[in-house]
Amino acid sequence: MADFPFTFDMPFPRWIPTRVDNHIIRKLSAMRGQYQDGHAYEEMLKNEDTVIYEVYEVRRPEIAGEFLMGVSVVHPGMVGAEFFMTKGHFHRLIDTAEVYLCLSGEGFMLMETPEGDASVNPISPGRVLYVPPRWAHRTVSTSRQQDLVFFFAYPANAGHDYGTIEKKGFRKLVMEVEGQVQVVDNPRWEKP
Repeated sequence: MADFPFTFDMPFPRWIPTRVDNHIIRKLSAMRGQYQDGHAYEEMLKNEDTVIYEVYEVRRPEIAGEFLMGVSVVHPGMVGAEFFMTKGHFHRLIDTAEVYLCLSGEGFMLMETPEGDASVNPISPGRVLYVPPRWAHRTVSTSRQQDLVFFFAYPANAGHDYGTIEKKGFRKLVMEVEGQVQVVDNPRWEKP
């Protein structure tokens, strides 16, 4: 039996879809090793296992031809001088792309290839970002008071490879340096 078309809404100002099949909550404890300042991370974790970001998925069968889509919400905050961010990942099927549409907030999309090519793109409301095949991607919120909210869509069979990023991190970091948002080299990143 074939699927039927469907619709859902994303009401302003929260943008959370009216249809949600899976709600993922990523807390600080799930981000161990991802922040530059390990001491600040451990001190913050002692006080509270803060929610860093949430994902509201509209699931589809994980087969070729289907799209998984949804909304991600990265909350405002910092670990040391580094802004809250998503875990970041390659797609398990590395030759799959993804599209993002920023709905509210501000930040950056960090991207890089397995060979070490890197790209950093600012994101703000109304901006569409295309992540080509073979590019890992991580979203960083630089909003001080407001959630960074974005819609995403990608092939439902793409899967996620978080392990590669957990091991080596991203080539760039987004930090506050002397009161300014700065994109800096990650001193722990090693060329492949």
